[in-house]
Amino acid sequence: MNPTQELLSNPSHEVSDNLKTEEMVINMGPHHPATHGVLRLKLKLDGEYVREAVPVIGYLHRAIEKQGEQRNYFNYQVDIDRVDYLAGMHNNEAFSIAIEKLAGIEIPERAKYIRVICSELNRISSHLLWIGTCLIDMGAMMGFPFYPFRERDRILNFLEEISGQRMMFNFIRIGGVQRDPSAEWLKNVREFAANEFPSRAREYEAIATENPIFIGRMKGIGFLPPSVALDHNITGPSLRASGVNLDLRKTADYSVYSKFDFEVPTATDSDCYARYLCRVREMYQSAKIIVQAIDALPEGPISGKKILPGFKPPKGESYGAVESARGNLGVYVVSDGTSSPYRVRWHSPSFNAVSALPYMLTKGGPGETNLRISDVMACIASIDFIMPDVDR
Repeated sequence: MNPTQELLSNPSHEVSDNLKTEEMVINMGPHHPATHGVLRLKLKLDGEYVREAVPVIGYLHRAIEKQGEQRNYFNYQVDIDRVDYLAGMHNNEAFSIAIEKLAGIEIPERAKYIRVICSELNRISSHLLWIGTCLIDMGAMMGFPFYPFRERDRILNFLEEISGQRMMFNFIRIGGVQRDPSAEWLKNVREFAANEFPSRAREYEAIATENPIFIGRMKGIGFLPPSVALDHNITGPSLRASGVNLDLRKTADYSVYSKFDFEVPTATDSDCYARYLCRVREMYQSAKIIVQAIDALPEGPISGKKILPGFKPPKGESYGAVESARGNLGVYVVSDGTSSPYRVRWHSPSFNAVSALPYMLTKGGPGETNLRISDVMACIASIDFIMPDVDR
């Protein structure tokens, strides 16, 4: 019996000593249509099973931290939207909170509410883009992946109207916000969050949440147990999908989030599908927060102190953190009393998310088994990283 006949006659498909296989090392990326940026994965494959995965980063390094040390506080506010270009409002707020703590600047209540409205709009827009790209990664075609871009475009119109930009907003400033929204803007945003968006989101769920092909590609793979997630300092929806209920909007109580009634979606399955569900459910909660914030928006000023290029906070150090679309986003700033920071250090959730990929790809199957190469894209999509947020 030749080796091929032996293999066909063996129901368990066990490879005999006569069939020799070799592991193969391949590069996935950095230029790949589904790696969500210039990420390179060195994969060691045994057939189609991933035996080893090594993320290689640094292709998009832009020295955002060193730029902060070479610019004054006023000018650096323009750069920080680019740390996570899909969640610029969250970057703005984290840096502003750090400097406001350092300089003892009190933020007016109205500015805090406006920050919440814009941050939650930005959270929804980020998740909408993620859903569309995730569907594309899973092979969905015929226009379905572009449904979420319809509402994302509406949100970007709102944010452009209030900030002047569609992505690099620079709207949340040290001391408050850039400008006061008009009554018409607030009315349109409230109508969108209360009625239009929830009905549209249910359409996305009809396309994906109960779709057997999508479920087959996402469910039961990419397991990230709570202990492993915490070891890698995973935060955001990826951590909450592993059953750890950690959300800075609840635990850190920054801004005015304690005044709103909202839930933090969690799951316990710890797989790619659970991470999808957490993000979808989080969008509904963000819309709920927006409606409450607009209804309770107080009158008053929008800035506690006007920051100019010559602004010099006192010597000291400070840390500001927010719950961004991807998790715990923080910035550590050291001041030497001059108009430029002595040190700037960003804590980015995407960096930690990428660090968990080797575990997910080699032990993320049932019973800590290796995944197939076809599952790599599902795992990459499910942790929703942004490469500038990784490389900084």
